Amino acid sequence: MKVTFHDGSADAEVWNDPAFTEAYWSAATEASLCGAEGPWASDIDPWLLPDGAVAPDGMDEPPAAADPFALVNGVDAAARATRAATARQDLLFHEVLAAAAAYPVPWVGPDPTVDPLWQDPRGWSNADVRAYRRVLAVRSAAADIGARVQLTDHQVRRRAYRAQTLSERTPGVWAACLAGEVSEQNMMIAAEVAGSLPADDPEAWAAFDAAIAAPATTAVPGRFRVRARAVRESVHPESLRERHTRAAKDRQVDLTPDFDGMALLSALLPAEQAHAIDADLEQRARHLHGLADETRTLAQIRADVFADLLLTQPIDVGATGTRGKASRVRATVRITIPALTLLGQGDEPATLDGYGPIPLETAKELAGAATSWIRVLTHPVTGTVVDVDRRMYKVPADMRRLLHTLHPTCVFPGCSRPADDCDYDHRKRWKDGGTTSVGNGEPLDDPHHPIKDETLWHSERDPATGRIIWTSPSGYRIAEDPPPF
Repeated sequence: MKVTFHDGSADAEVWNDPAFTEAYWSAATEASLCGAEGPWASDIDPWLLPDGAVAPDGMDEPPAAADPFALVNGVDAAARATRAATARQDLLFHEVLAAAAAYPVPWVGPDPTVDPLWQDPRGWSNADVRAYRRVLAVRSAAADIGARVQLTDHQVRRRAYRAQTLSERTPGVWAACLAGEVSEQNMMIAAEVAGSLPADDPEAWAAFDAAIAAPATTAVPGRFRVRARAVRESVHPESLRERHTRAAKDRQVDLTPDFDGMALLSALLPAEQAHAIDADLEQRARHLHGLADETRTLAQIRADVFADLLLTQPIDVGATGTRGKASRVRATVRITIPALTLLGQGDEPATLDGYGPIPLETAKELAGAATSWIRVLTHPVTGTVVDVDRRMYKVPADMRRLLHTLHPTCVFPGCSRPADDCDYDHRKRWKDGGTTSVGNGEPLDDPHHPIKDETLWHSERDPATGRIIWTSPSGYRIAEDPPPF
């Protein structure tokens, strides 16, 4: 394919090269049809030609005997089918978990409270034991489903809750969901907002359902969220003051790892505090942005100011009393460094525990600023741990460090909680004769520890690979997830 120039443009030489123009049009067309992201998506528009160029013959004509809108109609049909299937899957999740709560035995084993002579060793009443068994049965069933469909047990429970909430509180919206008329994003929004209404006010539910049923099928998620929140305010029986007082108890700060050595730090705060912080950052950043020698963008300055305010403190420097800054951070850092990299003969990155790969220079800076840090050397070929720093002496901690190196996260399928935030679990329980040893230990977080100990889930270690193999109550087998880094 060739693009022809009629005006002697300076680009004529390259654009009259058939090989170049063929590659250009192939990439441009692919980006247009597939919605590709990346350099082609931003740099090439197949319908915009370079100055002086004439489009190849047929570029503005549809293929012979083709319906130009057939694919569009197909997209609409596929979207409806996908949405309906998602709603039906949510409903199935809910039905399985509801059945587990109603009859826990298949998930947690026989009910000991049916024996009139049995007494719970924790001193719980029979009613408390039965209630806890229902909770564990739901968790066990959710984990079983999650292992099969590659979701976490939390995601399964959340989707089951979505179906339960929509079917009970917004039957009009739910009917549209099952018909494939509501996007999954709008399903999530409707369930979230409906679930925040009082649990004992069906009149508020009905009013909310009636007002959002139609917009749920037509509005894009951003507009639908605004509409749903506005309707909620109009139908909620409690005052805003009462709701704000209760909601403020949920304030928190969260850390989410990102790519390339970055992370997202987010805070849920009362609105007046969040806006005050944002305004202060903006004022400080705009002042710095106006300085003559400032080269950072406003967004970069806001981020730097935020970090400086939290991580540094003013100090006096020297006899003149000059003011400077010192870091407030004094951390214990665990870093895994490949042996050849440490010796200066390799370029593999170090690994920051709980995050992933970081540059060696960053690892050295962290080590220099920390009051203590733990060095783990790995074999340059197999990655096997060959040495663990033992200067911090405490018997359980030494073994825990090695276990956390072998299992950086919770070993339950689908769980990514860092090992430092998990319990040390005896794979064979201590009361059953299990020993406190590396071969019998593994990290399990709080939600999954009782699933392993008190439900019909069980695990075994593959003697050849060392990986842990889990078997669910329904007989589904799944291996421990490989280390994330």
